[in-house]
Amino acid sequence: MPRKSLTASVADDHAAPGGAAAVDRALTLLGAFRSGDAALSLAELAERCRLHKSTALRLLASLEHAQCVQRLDDGRYALGREIARLHAIYAASFSLDRVVLPLLRQLVDRTGESAAYHVRQGRGADAVRLCLYRVDSPHPVRDHIKAGDVLPLRQGTGGRVLCAFDPELAATASASERRLYATVRRNGFLAAEGDRLPGVSGISAPVFSADGTLAAALTLTMPAHRYDERYAKAVLETARALSAQVQ
Repeated sequence: MPRKSLTASVADDHAAPGGAAAVDRALTLLGAFRSGDAALSLAELAERCRLHKSTALRLLASLEHAQCVQRLDDGRYALGREIARLHAIYAASFSLDRVVLPLLRQLVDRTGESAAYHVRQGRGADAVRLCLYRVDSPHPVRDHIKAGDVLPLRQGTGGRVLCAFDPELAATASASERRLYATVRRNGFLAAEGDRLPGVSGISAPVFSADGTLAAALTLTMPAHRYDERYAKAVLETARALSAQVQ
C-alpha cells in the first residue's frame, strides 16, 4: 500500500475543487517542466512536485501511455508528442481579444476606472506604444484614449513599465530613468500622476508571455482626484491573470 506523505504535494496545495486528486498530481508532473528543461529524472520530477518516487512513477506510466511524456534511453522523461499536438490546436484557436477583454472588463467593474492593454511597436528611436485594447470607465469624467491610439513610449505609466522590463530600452535610458525602472522592477508596478497628461493618474503592471518575455503593460487610468492606491492590488492581480494566459 502506498505510503501517505507527511508533506502535502504541490497538487494538494492547489487541488481543484471537486476534482480528482490523481489527475491533479499527474498535471503537476507536466507543470514541473520549465523553460530550458529538455528532460528530467524521476527524482527531479518527484522533488519538484513533492511526491514519493513510487507515486510519481505510477503517474508517469499513465502519462507515457497517453503520449504526454516519453521515457528516454537514459531513464529521464521529456514531454511527449501529445503535448505538441494539443499546443498546435490551442495556438490555431488562440484569440488574444478573448483573453484580454474579459479581464479588462472585470478590472473596470472592480475599480470603476478605465483599463487598457499597451504593447510596444517599433525599435530604437522610432519605438512607441500602441493601445491594443481599452475598456472605458462608466464615469463621464475620464481620459479618452481609444484602442488603436499610438502613445509615447517614455511617458505615462504604461510606457514606463514597457521600458522598465525591456532590456534594450532599460540599457539606453538616462541615469534618472534607470533609477525609476529599477524601482518599477522591484515593486512590480508603477503608479504616477500627470506623467503624460496633467490631472490624470495611472497604475501599470507588466504582462508576461508564457516564455517569460514581456508581452504588454496593463494600465488603469483615472482623474487624479479619483486615484486610490488600493487599485494597485487589482491591477497586479489582473496582470498576473493575463500572464497566465497570454502566449
